[in-house]
Amino acid sequence: MTKLFLPQAQLEEWALADKADLRDGRLVVMAEGGTAFAVAPAVYFVQIVSGEDTHGLVARVKTEEQLSRLGAEQMADSVLVGESAYEVVPGYVAQVPAQAPTPEGAGKKPDSETDLLAAFLLNKMG
Repeated sequence: MTKLFLPQAQLEEWALADKADLRDGRLVVMAEGGTAFAVAPAVYFVQIVSGEDTHGLVARVKTEEQLSRLGAEQMADSVLVGESAYEVVPGYVAQVPAQAPTPEGAGKKPDSETDLLAAFLLNKMG
């Protein structure tokens, strides 16, 4: 499985545009009839605000479950781990099936869930 971090702000933008939505722990992409991908709440660690990064969290993504195991406390866009405070970006980790890229597939209509999500993200981000 390939994991992709999707910021909460981006998901809200997609939801307002009726391009994607979160339903029952799944990201539903409206294109192609509503393909769905499993998601889990997560945060991306942007920078350390105070203390030391003893856990090596800066520039990493951690799910709520992983934060719980670390004894971390999340409050909006901040996470406390022991005596260290971090700035984070809240969001979700989407799990998509891993698939090797195929050069002959370039220019074709996407035919798998992974291709649909990748095409959607590239269209939105690019």
